[in-house]
Amino acid sequence: MNIQPQLMDLSRMRDILTPHLAQISKHIFFNGELGMVHGDHTVFSLLMRQKPPFTINDHRFGIILNGEAHINFNLQDRHATAGTLVYIGPGTIINPIRLSDDLQVYGIGLFADFPMPFAQGLTPSAFNGQVRDILLSVSEDDVSTARHILDAIWHVVHGEDYHRPTVTALVAALMHHYDCLFRQQTDIQAATRSREQTIFDRFIQLVNQYCREQHQIDYYANRLCLTERYLGTVVRQASGTTAKDWIDRALVTQAKVLLRHSDKSVIQISESLSFPNPSFFSKYFKRLTGMTPGEYKRGA
Repeated sequence: MNIQPQLMDLSRMRDILTPHLAQISKHIFFNGELGMVHGDHTVFSLLMRQKPPFTINDHRFGIILNGEAHINFNLQDRHATAGTLVYIGPGTIINPIRLSDDLQVYGIGLFADFPMPFAQGLTPSAFNGQVRDILLSVSEDDVSTARHILDAIWHVVHGEDYHRPTVTALVAALMHHYDCLFRQQTDIQAATRSREQTIFDRFIQLVNQYCREQHQIDYYANRLCLTERYLGTVVRQASGTTAKDWIDRALVTQAKVLLRHSDKSVIQISESLSFPNPSFFSKYFKRLTGMTPGEYKRGA
């Protein structure tokens, strides 16, 4: 079968969309540092043909202008409707479940080597690597502010001369705006969320971050300063699923992405996912998916 790249990075998106420029040229922009999408659902239809899940290695900011999207970000199902601000960051695993036919998004993606507008240690907290995805339900004024900033970037990049300092400053403004709204939302949630829900959310963040190296519940319990038994109880009460199931789900998702979307051998993947040997990895994968890693890689 035709094996797709592991990453759906901006370069890959540009390669997919370029042959269709006659149809979508008014709705996309790419140069060597950033990409922008403005509106048309056709863009997403073309990307969906590439058989998700996708992984990314860059920062992306967007506004849902119209329609709705049901997407699994990093193991959690999320539902975004018109007026939602969306951020997805490096390392995110994206599995679109349903995109409405009237979906329109206005957004920007920064290539991995984009000159970030912040000195080391001064990046806004929402984008320091601890949070991989953010959905913000905000006021019309907050959406309007984000849209004005994107409009300014869109205008500048379409000018006769691409002025990097102006674009960089506008990107910084956009990031500060998202960060401010994220911190406001976090403060509100912290005031209303139960201790159990807070533990569960932190557990999922840790699993997404460390499942390649850490397969056992005791690691996450220790990170959260809890006993394994208490963590297991909290996770089951919050989600209806065991903590081990969440770890297995994250690990299998990582394995599937590597098997289907990379050129690594089963042995290399076993090593990268910290299994003691390929045989153990094969038995583990088959127990959870019903097929061996080799069968899955071949598309059996």
